[in-house]
Amino acid sequence: MIIDTHVHIGDMIGFRLTKEDVLYSMKQYGITHSIVSTLNAAEFDHKLRPIPPKFLHSQIECLHEVVDFAKQYPRQISAAVWVRPFNETADTALYRAIEENRQYITAVKFHPYHSNVPFDSKQNEPFIEMAEHFRLPVVTHTGGSDAASCVRVYNMAKKYPHTNFVMVHMGLGTDNQEAIALISQLPNLYGDTTWVPVKSTLQLIQKAGIDKVLFGSDSPIDGPDTYLHNRAGERSLYQEYFHEFKNMVSPDEYDKIMYQNAVSVFRMKLS
Repeated sequence: MIIDTHVHIGDMIGFRLTKEDVLYSMKQYGITHSIVSTLNAAEFDHKLRPIPPKFLHSQIECLHEVVDFAKQYPRQISAAVWVRPFNETADTALYRAIEENRQYITAVKFHPYHSNVPFDSKQNEPFIEMAEHFRLPVVTHTGGSDAASCVRVYNMAKKYPHTNFVMVHMGLGTDNQEAIALISQLPNLYGDTTWVPVKSTLQLIQKAGIDKVLFGSDSPIDGPDTYLHNRAGERSLYQEYFHEFKNMVSPDEYDKIMYQNAVSVFRMKLS
């Protein structure tokens, strides 16, 4: 079994990721279940320019986009609610929408880079409190800007010890060492493997323990065969997780990383 904790759909910020691509990639590469959020919730583009209002989608629209996908394929898909703290807040409408669809929702998703809001700011706290209210873990992008720095995730996880936080990418574009050090200090802070070299994952296991890392990929960000190769046709690092990594850890450890930790952290009930 493999649970991919970081999968996307959406047509925004230069990507067009379809439900069909997600389902194809899962079938083709043996992914049992995917936790999906939509890029349509982005508030700023890659150059941190505000996305024009005519292209923006509300939190409720984005929530229903992923929930509807999960309703279609409940055994394969769960929804992560991507929140928009620059333009919106955790209002009663969002609470109501989550309450009505709670069985399909697995996480609350932040992207401090594409929201241009520092993760540990007061602006985000109503959303963290919402996640705590629904006993949902928080998953957040790290890397690329000060707003999305690893230490800001650590700060928030320390402030909200009863909520699980997943540090996605473990500092994208870095050597992951800061993330590894921070994750090892808090019991409610985890890392995922999205664009993280196997070497760094092994270091995290050694320093923080086997329970502190989850499999994630960003699929299908490089196309429907993201698990196989990148946009240049080079072998994907996820092939190393599927194959060589198996010989670097025990079978029990491999199962923990590839699905059991996700079941625990996300409080999943898979039939």
